[in-house]
Amino acid sequence: MTRSTRARMLDAAVDNLRRNGLAGMSFTAVLAESGAARGAIYHHFPGGKTELVAEAARLHGQDVAWRMAELAGADPRAVVASFLDFARPVIEEAAHGSGCAIAAVTVAAGKDGGELCRIAATTFAAWTDRLTAALTAAGMAPGAAADLACLLISLLEGAQVLCRAEGGTSPFDRAARAAMAAAPGA
Repeated sequence: MTRSTRARMLDAAVDNLRRNGLAGMSFTAVLAESGAARGAIYHHFPGGKTELVAEAARLHGQDVAWRMAELAGADPRAVVASFLDFARPVIEEAAHGSGCAIAAVTVAAGKDGGELCRIAATTFAAWTDRLTAALTAAGMAPGAAADLACLLISLLEGAQVLCRAEGGTSPFDRAARAAMAAAPGA
């Protein structure tokens, strides 16, 4: 099935945010990557770049949250291992110059920064809630599960920055070992 112009533009915006951040994202790149005509920008996103970025961040965050909802394990340690397996491809991309599209919108300039930060905060909270639910279902007490879930999301976001800077995955590998050591279970 062919994706709509709007959907292709949103995908291109996410990719552009991951590679270039909010400040480096351009309509020209989004149009080139999506194959959309110049007039499609304001047809689909009358609010301009802010609307495009906000919608791309919301949809990308929801997609990741849905994939996180599939994380499971027999015990909390297995859930952490599942999360780390989920995160590894993202981290490998980060080591080669990519980053988190959600984190990118938190580095916003101007009047629209507040809205974009609220979208990011809501997204990170949803991801944390998904992990908390998986850890609780695996036998952790809710408070401890929420703390470990927050640690794992912080690991995911921080490791992307460190791995991108280093150009390798060793910061993630070290943090993953520490997360596994912190997780209760077999």
